[in-house]
Amino acid sequence: MYRIITIERQYASGGNEIGKKLARELDYRFQDHSILVEAAKRLEIPSTYVEDLEETAPGSIIFNLSQTVLGGTVKNTNNLPLATRLFLEEKQIIEELVEKGNCVIVGRCASAILKDRKDCLNVFIHADNEFRTKRAIEKEKISPHEVEAILRKNDKRRSNFYQTHTNWTWGDKEHFHMILDSGEIGIDKCIELLKITCK
Repeated sequence: MYRIITIERQYASGGNEIGKKLARELDYRFQDHSILVEAAKRLEIPSTYVEDLEETAPGSIIFNLSQTVLGGTVKNTNNLPLATRLFLEEKQIIEELVEKGNCVIVGRCASAILKDRKDCLNVFIHADNEFRTKRAIEKEKISPHEVEAILRKNDKRRSNFYQTHTNWTWGDKEHFHMILDSGEIGIDKCIELLKITCK
């Protein structure tokens, strides 16, 4: 049985919705953007500033042993860039969360942070551009004139964030137990497959 599910996802592929509904049906706690908000709060950084800040962290953080030990924390982070400190705080929050009980975590490189845990299922959700375009317009209320650029921008941001902090390629099958095409099999079917896998 998997008591932790991590989900990385393409923008507008439905990964967040899948994670939220899955958590509700399994009676697991759900964590996503709230991790970033909590990290900013702990570091006393204005929430309006953190999303831009987290993209500026230099180099691979998780695997750069001069900055942090995987599975541990940095004792003195004051001399590190603020963006690096922000991610290390997120990492610590994720490690605290999984010790408190069953949970679904969307984003934040949780799949890499928790890669050595046997009770953790790492999932990547993707879909073709047609499905994501329609979903972005309907669910995210993105203008049809802007949607293509928004898809590219958000995918690039997520890919860069993931690669910066893990030194892994975003969506690489080597780093995920399951890769699901939500456009092909549908949101509800993705949830059902994950429920079956977790039991």
